[in-house]
Amino acid sequence: MQNNVETTGEIASPEVKKSFFTAKELAFTALMAVIIAVCSWISIPTTVPFTLQTFGIFCAVGLLGGKRGTFAVLVYIILGAVGVPVFAGFSGGVGVLFGSTGGYILGFLLSAIAYWMITKAFGDKLPVMIIAMAVGLLVCYAFGTAWFMFVYAKNTGAIGLTTALGWCVFPFIIPDAVKIACAILLTKRLGKYVKL
Repeated sequence: MQNNVETTGEIASPEVKKSFFTAKELAFTALMAVIIAVCSWISIPTTVPFTLQTFGIFCAVGLLGGKRGTFAVLVYIILGAVGVPVFAGFSGGVGVLFGSTGGYILGFLLSAIAYWMITKAFGDKLPVMIIAMAVGLLVCYAFGTAWFMFVYAKNTGAIGLTTALGWCVFPFIIPDAVKIACAILLTKRLGKYVKL
């Protein structure tokens, strides 16, 4: 019969159930939310502002993993929704999310979730990471463009899909591909220092 007393004479403590996030994981999640915000402030104003947000998003999921990275993106969006000026152009508030480009901000969350689901299913080897980030980017493009067309049609008038893609997607494909490549390189370099 096994008792709770070990050979050293100490009482063995019962196994503690692991919390959803450790303090260290929470700290890194908050840090990545801040980094995403900083990346959003580096902005070139266009129809859809050209920022480093996608770079921040993919660094978050690449460094922290799908679950923690997704929560970092969620924290970033919540901060912006309550009025903290974390979005492009130092903007914030629910009005930004409901504006014509708000779908791309919400799409960041869908992008992170897509990365999370793919890497959870297939692992986090380099080819899987690349595919997961590319799929996440496509999800963001699709949701954001549909949102943009809906809001733009409501406020200004209907536009065609080709026009919307020409304004909101085509100019960003190559820069976003470069951002994914840079995020993966950075993730691989810094990953050994981020032990979660």
